[in-house]
Amino acid sequence: MDRAQTAHIDELVRVSGGVASARDAVIQDSWRRCVADHKLDPAVRREAYILPQDRLRVHRDAMDEFLRMARFGLEALYRQVAGMGYVLLLTDSNGITVDFIGDPTFDNHLRRAGLYLGADWNEGRAGTCAVGTCIATGEPLTVHQTDHFDATHIGLTCTASPVYDSGGELAAVLDISALRSPEPKISQHLALQMVRAYTHKIENANLYNNFRREWVVKLSASQEFAEVDPDVVIALDGAGRIIGFNHRAAQVLLPGDNSGAPLLGRSFADLFEAEVDDLVRFVRSMPSDQRTLRLRRCGTSLFAQAMPPPAVAVPRPRPVEETTLPEPLQAVSGGDPALKSMLGRAAKLVNTRMSLLIHGETGTGKEHFAKALHRASVRARKPFVAVNCAALPESLIESELFGHEPGSFTGAAARGKKGLVLEADGGTLFLDEIGDMPLSSQTRLLRVLAEREVTPVGRTRAVSVDVRVIAATHRNLIDLVKAGSFRDDLYFRLNGAVFTLPPLRQRGDLDWLIGRLLAERVEREAVDYALTAPALEALRAYSWPGNVRELVNVLDYACAVCEGGRIELDDLPDPVQRSGEYEAWPAPVDGDGQADRLREALRRMHWNVSAVAREMGVDRSTVHRQMRRYGIVPPHRE
Repeated sequence: MDRAQTAHIDELVRVSGGVASARDAVIQDSWRRCVADHKLDPAVRREAYILPQDRLRVHRDAMDEFLRMARFGLEALYRQVAGMGYVLLLTDSNGITVDFIGDPTFDNHLRRAGLYLGADWNEGRAGTCAVGTCIATGEPLTVHQTDHFDATHIGLTCTASPVYDSGGELAAVLDISALRSPEPKISQHLALQMVRAYTHKIENANLYNNFRREWVVKLSASQEFAEVDPDVVIALDGAGRIIGFNHRAAQVLLPGDNSGAPLLGRSFADLFEAEVDDLVRFVRSMPSDQRTLRLRRCGTSLFAQAMPPPAVAVPRPRPVEETTLPEPLQAVSGGDPALKSMLGRAAKLVNTRMSLLIHGETGTGKEHFAKALHRASVRARKPFVAVNCAALPESLIESELFGHEPGSFTGAAARGKKGLVLEADGGTLFLDEIGDMPLSSQTRLLRVLAEREVTPVGRTRAVSVDVRVIAATHRNLIDLVKAGSFRDDLYFRLNGAVFTLPPLRQRGDLDWLIGRLLAERVEREAVDYALTAPALEALRAYSWPGNVRELVNVLDYACAVCEGGRIELDDLPDPVQRSGEYEAWPAPVDGDGQADRLREALRRMHWNVSAVAREMGVDRSTVHRQMRRYGIVPPHRE
């Protein structure tokens, strides 16, 4: 242990014993809390703790929707500090790092320091640190070098700010940290202001996303910023009650209020010298200098902009998706709500040139979906060329993809090779398992996407090519980017639009899919196949780890061994026969009224999934799964 660490531990012991220090009061309070409440020993050094992948996945799944939205804020902030030695962490309310952006060059150093995906920065485990102490106090702060409790971390500088959800509860913490920094703590003042600004942006974006079908009012003391960067944002229901707000709203709308009255549920007329019916005067069409609202409590005037809910469309005999969805896309789903929504979005993009990225577990039908997109587009008469990037040998992948000239390398074809990219000219190039493509080939592919041209191996002049690229992967490309094994610029080229296929165990159209696959076999083999009730129940109850691909194999097996086309329980493979040992597949009909109870709970909590999960005593991901199971869609997503 070096002299600096010894001196640090001595100071910790003195402060925890009640001796005053020149450090910030929030740091001293945290040090005392670490000793008295968390029972941490100042002399014990603790290595950073990184959660294993299965436990990390639980934390990420619990805030999946919030993570997707917050990611844009992280990327925008990182662009501001790239090259300055900082890394960004987003943790959940327990201090577990669920998202991370940093320089892959320093990956090993960052992991050892705990500045990494999955790191646990709860104050009870790591001691005084920006994330843990931010969670404990609910305030933004900087923990700089020797402010840290654990001597292991005294080389770090960390600045964190809390991110609150639209109900006023802590949802996450945004942290900006560096392995090295100047000694004066004031050097991190700008980092503190930036992280505060971006947590505010994330909170506002989350509120806009959650309440797109409600009245949203933006307020600011500045006329110029009321629309683009408001201080206060509130969402109102039809009766004029507050159903969502950003963190600054309570500070501005209820200054000095010691009554404990929550902002959630308060009437608009309670807070402002106006009625909810007056909001039409504050829409963008009115001059901004005439859009002021006075606070009833203190008389302060704020500039306002009101965003009305979208107009209600006239009901049609058939849903828009059913009348406009191209036939190839209709064949992808039998009415599963998640797939139906995704296909409606995909239908609008079939004839664009943007690249598409399909996520999904192995066997969910990514290539089948890509072919449906191709057949539904104007490129349907042109080739659909599928490439399995994981199956091509690294030494041959460039010549296979981009082609080669005669004799350009040892073993080259005597007449040369056109290459799969040029084979797909005018049509669609499907790159399956794109996450397994070597870095060297990624660079060449990036040029194809950016320049719309390809240079075969051994050729000096590029050849123009018109391809629509659809990529697919079961891997997390963002994690690969962080690990340095996938180019970030290629990732952003590929994800023009991202589609995630649900695993078969989460789909609500299993019966339809079984019926369609059996009908194909009836037509192909001229045998009238039919499932008995016990066999169908076993198929419903099975967990389908291999997804649609496994279902196809199971039905092929059953059709091959059954007698006279009648598929009994004994005709199914052993794991499916024992499917009762696994979690049962949800019945397609809600016989116990659970869907109605869940829908009522969501309405009562204003569609706040976190609040419903707490009331039910389950995780948010469980509520999301039940919503998908019963086809429950929030009003702002219908």
